Amino acid sequence: MTATRHAIVTGCSSGIGKAIAERLLADGWTVTGLSRSETSLGHGFRWLHADLSNPSSLAETAAGIDPADALVHAAGYQRTALLGELDPGALAGMFAVHVGAASALANEVVPRMPDGGRVLLIGSRTSTGAAGKSQYAATKAALMGMGRTWAQELAPRGITVNVLSPGPTDTPMLADPGRAATPPKLPALGRLVDPEDVAALAGFLLGPHGKSITGQNYVICGGASL
Repeated sequence: MTATRHAIVTGCSSGIGKAIAERLLADGWTVTGLSRSETSLGHGFRWLHADLSNPSSLAETAAGIDPADALVHAAGYQRTALLGELDPGALAGMFAVHVGAASALANEVVPRMPDGGRVLLIGSRTSTGAAGKSQYAATKAALMGMGRTWAQELAPRGITVNVLSPGPTDTPMLADPGRAATPPKLPALGRLVDPEDVAALAGFLLGPHGKSITGQNYVICGGASL
């Protein structure tokens, strides 16, 4: 019998992170979820409080978690503003959650990860640029460079590292007042991206048939990038 696989998923309390955690649980994984808001996703799920805005606190949190076969960093938020109105604090905050937290967790988790494991970072289609979202785009673009570098470093161990970059997705983030300066636009297909569709691709990349895919960025945008 194949041993149960264990994944660590950040941002598990809502949106894409929750959808991915639920998908993995349905696929037979056990999941340790990290977030500020407590959540319960049933059998096989364990929640731990984590302040992802404070990356220096995450090594201690991760050290108490059993070795994981996969690390999924889905936690994130968005603050928007046009050039001339940019808030340095917004950039620092998003960088801490999107990039600093990913770096701190991977630094603790991946050395203990079995060979053949998986790392998945949730980026954004916005990483290539979008008016009013320069600071958010910068943090998501940083995940691309970091992820591809890790993919090179970890290839000898058979550990894959990939990025999923959704477009406008039907999650609570779209209603966040902090991004009111750039209201979402429906993509070409006429509907927002379904977080369960993102989770389905995540499940494939994290599964056995994802073993030959690494250092890649997958855009799921409903045609917004056409």
